Amino acid sequence: MKYNHLSQNERYQIFALMKAGLNQTQVALTLGRSKSTISREIQRNSGLKGYRPKQATLKSEVRALGSRNAKKVSVDTLKSAFDLVRQEWSPEQIAGTMNISHETVYRHVYADKDCGGKLFMHLRSQKKRRKRYASGRQRRGQIPNRRSIHERPAVVDLRLEVGHWEGDTVIGARHKQAIVTLVERKSGYAKLFKVKNKTAELVSAAMIKSLKPFDGLVDTITLDNGKEFADHQRVDLELGSTIYFADPFASWQRGTNENFNGLLRQYIPKDRPLSTVTQEELKMIENKLNHRPRKRLGFRTPHEVFHESLNRVALRV
Repeated sequence: MKYNHLSQNERYQIFALMKAGLNQTQVALTLGRSKSTISREIQRNSGLKGYRPKQATLKSEVRALGSRNAKKVSVDTLKSAFDLVRQEWSPEQIAGTMNISHETVYRHVYADKDCGGKLFMHLRSQKKRRKRYASGRQRRGQIPNRRSIHERPAVVDLRLEVGHWEGDTVIGARHKQAIVTLVERKSGYAKLFKVKNKTAELVSAAMIKSLKPFDGLVDTITLDNGKEFADHQRVDLELGSTIYFADPFASWQRGTNENFNGLLRQYIPKDRPLSTVTQEELKMIENKLNHRPRKRLGFRTPHEVFHESLNRVALRV
């Protein structure tokens, strides 16, 4: 039987599910993996502080890089791979479109670093967990007419159709200003919009402006429990959507959006004031990420998958 290695996103899901109290069997069922795969992952890649996704990924990559069975790669192939690294493609995405393994890309990037090169600076940096699980602040009850994710149709979980979105806000240094991120679940297609203040009025207006062009492809939106989403009924009215809210402290229920926010941090790190970020720059980042191939899409791009559905809707009208 062929074994497919766990992805970095799956490792973050394992961490979140275990944090939520699920056992290994439940984690395996949720991810569609065997229990032995989850057990082996936790056993091999845990550290002194238990299982942590960033550490698990690093341990796995170190073992892979130590393999003596890697094929030799031509200079031209390496040059092409390095060009894609400079365009912020991940080694896994490069491996999906070229005859080179992601372990080989990592090995040569870090060899370049040891020689004083700067290629490693284009690799995706992993954010620390943004959710504060023991902050002591209860946010429930602050959103009127909140609709729970447990009322959401089961078909949304299957990612069989385009039209189901996840939303969040990314904050800058000193918690001033914010970026509204909206990501479609099946395709990973994303829209970004900057707001000067994280108020419900500005955030709802940003959501409407971002998604209004996609009439017919905004069926549901799943959000976290921030007060900035208190005006959700206005959004539903304008877009014809149905908004649901994830459980408090359950970011894994919006895993598509959480993963995208990690990609965004590669371009806009947490310590950067958002006053220095323009909507034009966000459009550039949005375009780069929407045209970057994804492994789960068979190395097609979010733009390709989303706009195929958009074109089908246009033909029906």
